[in-house]
Amino acid sequence: MSRFTSAALLLAAALPAFADRFPGVGRPATQAEIAAWDIDVRPDFKGLPPGSGSVAKGQAIWESKCAACHGTFGESNEVFAPIVGGTTAKDIETGRVKSLVTGDIQRTTLMKLSSISTLWDYIHRAMPWDKPKSLSVDEVYSVVAYILNLGDIVPADFVLSDRNIAEVQQKLPNRNGMTRDHGLWDIKGHPDVQNTACMKNCATDVHLASALPEYAKDSHGNLSEQNRSVGPVRGTGAKAAAPNVADLARRKACLSCHGVDRKLVGPALREIAARYDGQSDAEAKLLEKLRRGGGGAWGPMPMPPNPDLAESDARALIRWILAGAR
Repeated sequence: MSRFTSAALLLAAALPAFADRFPGVGRPATQAEIAAWDIDVRPDFKGLPPGSGSVAKGQAIWESKCAACHGTFGESNEVFAPIVGGTTAKDIETGRVKSLVTGDIQRTTLMKLSSISTLWDYIHRAMPWDKPKSLSVDEVYSVVAYILNLGDIVPADFVLSDRNIAEVQQKLPNRNGMTRDHGLWDIKGHPDVQNTACMKNCATDVHLASALPEYAKDSHGNLSEQNRSVGPVRGTGAKAAAPNVADLARRKACLSCHGVDRKLVGPALREIAARYDGQSDAEAKLLEKLRRGGGGAWGPMPMPPNPDLAESDARALIRWILAGAR
């Protein structure tokens, strides 16, 4: 029984009491509705549907639906963190990635992955980014097989299935990398933040803000020193300099999909400037596109809406783009 099914059964048992207190509100979920949500796969592979997929088929799917964001060989294409790299034949033998200890290279997905079920489940429910849950079960097996082949975990002629996935699990480079030695597992463990618990004279008047208060900025260390070298950049140090528009574009994740002078997921910012060059209403058009989002102008990948972006930030970004992102 999966975690979702267990929760659904507990809720169903409580429904009669709810119905008495709130007559006419809600109804029990149907079996079909529960089945549509009950798709999680446990580390012991409970919940994994039957199916199979080859490395070759996975490569074809990858190139058409995954490479735009993750690169042809999982190297990231400067949009998301790399999926493959940083593991060795010795890591596959020991089940513990040495580079995670030495910290001498950037971390990748396969360096951290301790259970194939996590990778299978995430691809199944969340990928591709613009069409989640659109892959069939066999296509998910194929994509996972291709990723494993990129990491030299399975050969090029391998076919991954529900019947052999447990055997492949025993070849994951970091299968022995899970630990319970942290504050989220045991209150006596090492905390994951650097703050001090307030035990007396605690503040009673709390004001919520959109930014971290000064006293909390260093709770996780200097975030500006922890940013990845690829993909969106988040977090600044307590003494960071005042941001310019390029910094704003990074913080708002614009540069995770748009390169300045080359296409990533979306068009290059200078391509946009060239298309709208000389149009008197260019700023108004792009402000509307930034607010509402849309698709079709530059290809099938949609532009997500940004309704919460401050007016001053939106105008600054559009003017910067129209000026050639300089």
